[in-house]
Amino acid sequence: MARTSATMHRWLAGREITAATTRVEGFPADRLVGRRVDGVDAWGKNLMIRLDGGQVVHTHMRMTGSWHVYPAGQPWRRPERQARLTLTCGDRVAVCFNAPVVELLRPGAETRHPALGNLGPDVLEPDVDLGEVRRRARAGAADRPLGELLLDQRVVAGIGNIWRCEALFVERHNPWAPQSAITDDQLDALVITAGRLMRASVASRTGVPEARHVYRRAGQPCHRCRTPVRSKRQGEQARTAYWCPTCQPAPPA
Repeated sequence: MARTSATMHRWLAGREITAATTRVEGFPADRLVGRRVDGVDAWGKNLMIRLDGGQVVHTHMRMTGSWHVYPAGQPWRRPERQARLTLTCGDRVAVCFNAPVVELLRPGAETRHPALGNLGPDVLEPDVDLGEVRRRARAGAADRPLGELLLDQRVVAGIGNIWRCEALFVERHNPWAPQSAITDDQLDALVITAGRLMRASVASRTGVPEARHVYRRAGQPCHRCRTPVRSKRQGEQARTAYWCPTCQPAPPA
């Protein structure tokens, strides 16, 4: 989302919305025409297009959504039927494909929003509030596995499956170790490492680490010790965790 929001901000900020169409039932696209885009920013997987007057176009990508920006008249890389919202700003067209959540928020509604109001600190913030991350983490169950903790957007926003796997490997923690097994300093290090890896990915413009340690390397030798990387689904979301059983030993039974 950081890369997407930066691109959209660069292309749209300061421009007037000259046309808007939607396939989202009840979304008031006509109200956007004539509004100026003040900025675009991300909070975890939430993308906010901020308009003059304080209204915010809020979209949540989850696993399927994405925003593209095109010069007007250029063919889209996805079928038109997948477009949930299209914003035209003169010679620029921003298209939201397949996002499950597309809504227009009134000024000040973010703090009262049932999802946005509970989000933890954004991991990509330069000075992420580690104290608040600790407080939110410790408020949960002590036996919650670290692999699930890092994906909980209410604890820290923005860490996806790639980065929880890679950060846990770098810091040598097993995904199934309970959060009670690590100190506050170790939790801080996990969050800092995840943010550092994500910022490096944004800078590389690929979105995926070029030299993955464990992510999607199941059965391949660990770069450190040559032990085959393992994988297993974890948590209610059944996201696949990848880890090295030697570098990230299992917690005691």
